[in-house]
Amino acid sequence: MSKSLRLAALATLAMLPAAASLAADHAAPGGHAPVTGMPQLAFGHPEQGGYLVGQVIWLLVIFGVLYVLMAKLALPRLAGVLEVRRNRIEGDLEAARIAKQSADAAMTQHRTATARARAEAQASIAAAVTQAQDELATKTEAMNAKLAQQIDAAERQITAARDAALGALRQVSADTAEAVVARIAGGADRGAIDAAVDRELAARGHA
Repeated sequence: MSKSLRLAALATLAMLPAAASLAADHAAPGGHAPVTGMPQLAFGHPEQGGYLVGQVIWLLVIFGVLYVLMAKLALPRLAGVLEVRRNRIEGDLEAARIAKQSADAAMTQHRTATARARAEAQASIAAAVTQAQDELATKTEAMNAKLAQQIDAAERQITAARDAALGALRQVSADTAEAVVARIAGGADRGAIDAAVDRELAARGHA
């Protein structure tokens, strides 16, 4: 409230008793007994009309003062408080909206990064598996080739050892047969004995 309104309110309050007394003196006839107790309840007393006028004046004055105080002081402050609260609520709502947008953006980025990391991990795993399979196939192929060479060499060695053993067996068999025939018959044909030994070995599958 401004200074002029305060001064006007104080002046009005100061003039209220005088105005009420003047109204009572003007309305009540002289020479009557004073009113005892509460003047408001003195119905039928000649001075009751003056008190009623004073009460009406007081009512109007107090209502006017209260109206001025409410219009100039209380209501603007209340409106200011409501405006501040409304601005604060709107600010909080705006901050919450911005925070939600930031959270949504962060969640989207997190999901995108997770999907990208998952895809990269799957690609890395697939590449590692493919590389391992290729390396295993290469090593298996090399090992198979080495084993094939070793098997071929072993087969050649076995064949050579078998041929040598068969040759020695043929020689021993021919010598033995020749000695037996020569001992029995007094002589032996070496060519016939060699042919007979070869036929026998062929019959036994050692040719």
